[in-house]
Amino acid sequence: MKKILGTLGIAFLGGVISLAGYKAMIESPQVIVERNIEPTLQTVKANYTPTVINSSSTPTDFTDAADKTVHAVVHVKNTAVRTQQNPYARLFGRNETRKYEQVGTGSGVIISPDGYIVTNNHVIDGASEIEITLNNRKKLKAVLVGADKDNDIALLKVETDEDLPNLPFGNSDNAKIGEWVLAVGNPYNLTSTVTAGIVSAKGRDLDGNRNIEAFIQTDAAVNPGNSGGALVNTRGELIGINTAISSKTGSFIGYSFAVPSNIAKKVVDDLLEYGSVQQALIGFKPDFKNTEELQGVKIAEVFEDSGAKKAGLQQGDVIIKLNDVKITKYSDLKGQLTAKRPGESVNVNIDRNGELLTKVVKLTKVIKLPISNVLQTEFENINSEDKKRFNIKGGAKIKRTENRAFKEFEVGKGYILTKVNGENISSPLNAVELLDKGSNRRLLLEMISPSGQIERFRF
Repeated sequence: MKKILGTLGIAFLGGVISLAGYKAMIESPQVIVERNIEPTLQTVKANYTPTVINSSSTPTDFTDAADKTVHAVVHVKNTAVRTQQNPYARLFGRNETRKYEQVGTGSGVIISPDGYIVTNNHVIDGASEIEITLNNRKKLKAVLVGADKDNDIALLKVETDEDLPNLPFGNSDNAKIGEWVLAVGNPYNLTSTVTAGIVSAKGRDLDGNRNIEAFIQTDAAVNPGNSGGALVNTRGELIGINTAISSKTGSFIGYSFAVPSNIAKKVVDDLLEYGSVQQALIGFKPDFKNTEELQGVKIAEVFEDSGAKKAGLQQGDVIIKLNDVKITKYSDLKGQLTAKRPGESVNVNIDRNGELLTKVVKLTKVIKLPISNVLQTEFENINSEDKKRFNIKGGAKIKRTENRAFKEFEVGKGYILTKVNGENISSPLNAVELLDKGSNRRLLLEMISPSGQIERFRF
């Protein structure tokens, strides 16, 4: 019994000791400290100060410009009478023809409340009847006032008792590359359609640097039927007449071209006042050789009795500005001159061997002289002094020539053509008619040199 009680006592004492140890070691609160040590970063001092832009601009809104434009853009329908030969009848020796009507469509822009409308020349070229459809579906007959093929502009007139909605001309020189524009027209015979884009380029020359064209290029969608329609800025000002697209399919693929409004307005004013376009020139021959990196237009030759000669322009001068408008290529200069009239004076900024000069040039009228395609030679009238000096009654004096044979034998300005294949020459026009009479002909020319010597040439 004593052993049992002893065992229980020892067990009880062991339990008490274990419980006391548990209380002391396990249930007592423990404090755990965690420390995050950040790595030390090296700092670099810089002068850069970030710019914070607080933009308050609002998205461009085209609604006002579109509303002003759609009512002033019209649908143009032209009807032309064509004649067609029957090819089968010709096989049997008969000459049978038939007449048929050909219909073309395009667009136009009303530029005055009394009914003057500007469009493209190619829209109405050859038309025997022109019909205008206003945006409200009203149809009116139109008459052709005048046209200019070179700039592809035509002026129409409709008679109406009411004032028509119209667009004011804007200043196309102020159009900026990247500026938003709207193209409004009637593509595919649809009623006035509005497309938007930006001005992609200015002074664009489609056919090489020597062409007279100076288009505004945009990426606004233009398709067949848009020709003659309006190109306007976001203020609703007319800055161009949509004219052409660059496409292999005939449909829009990314670029379109418009005649600048300054040129269109000048053409319209000339047609109204003179009945034809008055072309102005400075009076020089441009140098197109080795000018790829040249910013401007280099003068190869200054014409006698021209505004350029009187103002002191010289061979080798580079025209860099005209009336403060930057000139980078020939089409830029032609575009500016097309918008000017003979008799106007312009400020011409030139670079002469690094020296910047400004010359005031009075523009002169373009006189179109007869040019022989066969000889590549331009002729002018002989004067009374020539007739008296050389004892001749008629002839054609060489103004300039690009003929290689003439240049090889030093035949050029001042030579007088008196006979072609034995026929006497009465005038420059007569000379060109005889020279270009037929192809692959032998030509025997008789000429008088400036010194009075009679010279003969065989071609």
